[in-house]
Amino acid sequence: MALLWQLVRESRRTERRMFRAFASYSVRRMSQTTPQRLTGKVAVVTASSDGIGFAIAERLAQEGAKVVVSSRKLPNVERAVAQLKAKNLAVHGVKCHVGSADDRKALFAEAEKHFGGIDILVSNAAANPEMSTLFECSEAAWEKIFEINVKCSFLLTKEVVPYMRKRGGGSIVYVSSIAGYSPMQLLSAYSVSKTALFGLTKVAAIDGALENIRVNCVAPGVIETKFAQPLISDANSKEVAENQTLLKRIGQPHEIAGVVAFLVSDDSSYITGENIAAAGGMHSRL
Repeated sequence: MALLWQLVRESRRTERRMFRAFASYSVRRMSQTTPQRLTGKVAVVTASSDGIGFAIAERLAQEGAKVVVSSRKLPNVERAVAQLKAKNLAVHGVKCHVGSADDRKALFAEAEKHFGGIDILVSNAAANPEMSTLFECSEAAWEKIFEINVKCSFLLTKEVVPYMRKRGGGSIVYVSSIAGYSPMQLLSAYSVSKTALFGLTKVAAIDGALENIRVNCVAPGVIETKFAQPLISDANSKEVAENQTLLKRIGQPHEIAGVVAFLVSDDSSYITGENIAAAGGMHSRL
């Protein structure tokens, strides 16, 4: 009997080793077979020198797109471009503060000059100059948040459309936040601005449909970035954030990039005007 149990235990250990080996192989295979859904496309991604924006730029380039990386500070753009070019990805960098009309104009003009046109816009830039409740939010902070998070997304949309017309259509994705669905008290104005992006998506999709331009929105949950550090740097607050998700963990930038890559590819050709939450199962209904 003892020998029998020993054989059973050894068989189970062998099964576990085989399972781990198969899982490891599958992960490696997935990483080596990134789909080439965006070959021939040109994408512009704002605020893409770090965090979610960088992950989006990298993923789109991995799928075959030529990507224009942009950010407010030129050294950050240069660093991001160097990292991506080191991976043999087709990228070009442009300094762009989305609040500057001249910078936005130069961003799109440079994209067309360098890569021949624009098919994809990912509006990722956002600001949150102060942490406060709604009743304590300053007028200056409110104006800054809505200027960058909402007004500039609107202006970028208007300004990129003429370029997309030349290509016979395109795809626009706004990066919102789960805070647009479940407001965070100390991110009061930011939360309202991210809800506004849901409305912008719905309205822009109406006009876009007439131009063969699809418009969608992704609402990330708590993602491991510099922006989220106040929420996850402390072990207790991180545990609270994790427990608000069904998956019981913080998200990673590449998990948002995958959703965006899907939304700008032909795999989502019948999807427009949608707000998609990628938040590990956090509440996502208004």
